[in-house]
Amino acid sequence: MTDLEIRGLIFDCDGTLVDTMPLHWRAWNSVCDRHDIVFPEERFYALGGVPSVKILRMLKEEQGLDFDPADVTREKEEAYIPLMPEAKLIEPIAAIAREAQGRLPMAVATGGRTKYIKPLLESVGILDWFGAVVTADDVENHKPAPDTFLKAAALIGVPAEECRAYEDTDLGMEAIRAAGMEAVDVRGIPGVLPPPVAAS
Repeated sequence: MTDLEIRGLIFDCDGTLVDTMPLHWRAWNSVCDRHDIVFPEERFYALGGVPSVKILRMLKEEQGLDFDPADVTREKEEAYIPLMPEAKLIEPIAAIAREAQGRLPMAVATGGRTKYIKPLLESVGILDWFGAVVTADDVENHKPAPDTFLKAAALIGVPAEECRAYEDTDLGMEAIRAAGMEAVDVRGIPGVLPPPVAAS
């Protein structure tokens, strides 16, 4: 699809617009240690976009552990809140949104919760760029289902097939394609991922 055919832009938040994934990982690490939950970092990144409570239900069942997923989700969220001021824009993607401001309707489509995502977007100064912010609280079926992206497109008044959407996870990319949108994997854009650590 050419740029002329694109009438709306939709962005994931964590790991796409804002560099929060390392902060979420630190919060996950602290609660997993506390509850003896095995959750490797690689799997954490693979499950980006899946609500925490769903991940915890999955881990509880797989590992036969005894904890309340809702309670541990609250603990994880409480561990994340003090880290939020460390969040920074992912500049190559923020630049795309900045350039489109006032020219194309834009939305955020995220697996995060409204009470964290909106303050986060406000803290990095971009909340008012978007005509809609769709979170895990707004849909029943989360990524890789297309619902989050479809709702975002509907709220900005653009048909899904005329939207371009940006994501940083395989599950998110699957959701975009299922919604019938043009999918952009931001992991392939220079400056999005941190440079590899040099071997010592």
